[in-house]
Amino acid sequence: MSRVRLPLLALCLCGVLRAQQQLLPGSCNFESGTCGYTHDGRWSMNEEGHLISVESSPSAHQNKAVLVSPVLEHQEWSCVRLVYQISGQGSLQLHLRPLLDNFDYTLWTSVKASDSWLIGSADLPNTTEPYQILLEGRPDTNNKSSVSIFEVHIVPGYCVECNFEEHHLCGYSNSWNPNVNWYVGGMREPESNLLDNHIHSSDHRGHFMYVDSLYVKHFQEVAKLTLPMTTVPLAGCLSFYYHRDQELGNIFTVFTRDQLGHYEEVWRPEEYSTKGWTLAGIDLKAPHPLEVVFEVAFNSARGGYVAIDDVTFSPQFCHTATEPTVDPSVASCDFENGLCLYYQEKVENKVWGRYSVKPNAYKIGDHTTGTGCFLLANTHFASMPGYVGRLHSPYLPGNHKYCLRFYYMLHGFRKADNALVVYIYDENNVAQGKVWSLTETSRAVWTQVDITYMKPMVSKIVFASICNRFWDCGLVAIDDITVSLGDCRVTAGSAPGQCDFESGTCGYIQESTQDQGDWLRVRGHTPTSYTGPMGDHTTGDTSCTSRLP
Repeated sequence: MSRVRLPLLALCLCGVLRAQQQLLPGSCNFESGTCGYTHDGRWSMNEEGHLISVESSPSAHQNKAVLVSPVLEHQEWSCVRLVYQISGQGSLQLHLRPLLDNFDYTLWTSVKASDSWLIGSADLPNTTEPYQILLEGRPDTNNKSSVSIFEVHIVPGYCVECNFEEHHLCGYSNSWNPNVNWYVGGMREPESNLLDNHIHSSDHRGHFMYVDSLYVKHFQEVAKLTLPMTTVPLAGCLSFYYHRDQELGNIFTVFTRDQLGHYEEVWRPEEYSTKGWTLAGIDLKAPHPLEVVFEVAFNSARGGYVAIDDVTFSPQFCHTATEPTVDPSVASCDFENGLCLYYQEKVENKVWGRYSVKPNAYKIGDHTTGTGCFLLANTHFASMPGYVGRLHSPYLPGNHKYCLRFYYMLHGFRKADNALVVYIYDENNVAQGKVWSLTETSRAVWTQVDITYMKPMVSKIVFASICNRFWDCGLVAIDDITVSLGDCRVTAGSAPGQCDFESGTCGYIQESTQDQGDWLRVRGHTPTSYTGPMGDHTTGDTSCTSRLP
């Protein structure tokens, strides 16, 4: 009799006997208590145990319930995994509280409601400082909602690692397909003719993940196994064992996928089939949150099978010939101590120069400190109409997606179309495209610009200010140029606690019962004269800031 195959989505609470992974202090299954976790009384244990939850409350100031771990001292890299459920509407957040720091850093958050248990993961990088983790449940106050936690597991290693021996399968998820899915395998699978797990012990057989073509109904049916989204930057070797039999056709590929859903292929096997388990290594560079996706596409019901096991990660790259890590920060500059690696073309009159002004009611200082330096182009100094003042960055490697961020401010331009333009140039100093230009004039405030670009060749960034007619020209200032890897729209990988208040409060909370003032999120200038800024710091006068009334 063949075994019943269990898809990944149905395995969370299964009773399959598995080899237990080492659990570190701070882990708890809430079976007989809270394991040293403390709270304000809003969390309640289920009468039968193995569950702690917080229910919705009609009192608005009580919609937050915090569960605080005992003091932890994990000096090696570890991973915290939560088995949780949000019923109705609400959120669950995981914070890190260093004992020597008066700040809680948000590591992970979820607002996903579900009728079943879900798995959340967050990496805890190695540190020599003691800390606590905080679990903040926020059920919605306007309907019957709850936030429940079934298990908190803290294990050594990285969250992307898995040997598939635990019932939660490390938070890996299967993209459900009616015909092809990733399943948990163990002993020989009669229907797919899979081999045994490549690691055995005297008391049990190991487990692995596999997908086969037995029930393929259509051409190019695809099965996807997705690893947990990274929560911290990772660079190193992602390795795994795989076993593959292509028969009449399957395509096995490994992708990365960012928060915007963009895929990038990072690996494909060279062999159509393997005689046994084969070790593969992928040089992974995840400067911002990414998911790794194992994808298998089948051409027919005789397309063979693919199995994987023992996914591990090392901060050392797999291959010695791997290109060095790209450092886009060489093109960043705040102009406090010079031009960094920026330069302007050698012409009779140089347009760009470093300036510093003393801020007052009529003048705004530099963007970095208010009293430091910024770069200013005065196109009135142009020697002839149509003059272009170009500022060049250092070269950056090709085939990488870059996020360019800078701040600018205008004064005196009657027309803004040529006041400031950004180009990408190649190694031959030839423009490969205009990636940004001003569309309208703005008030005298620092305004943020985000540009995402990618070129196949080595390239550089060029800022240009063009003076077509003397009477139309003016002053344009730029400051705090930063260049990083990835898409500018992927913001979750920013430093913990960083927030520009454009889309909300980023998890910041205020004490609403113990003080007399409230922080408000507003747009534009403050309503009273001679108080507050003229506009927000990020984009000028059209976005949001927070203030005390």
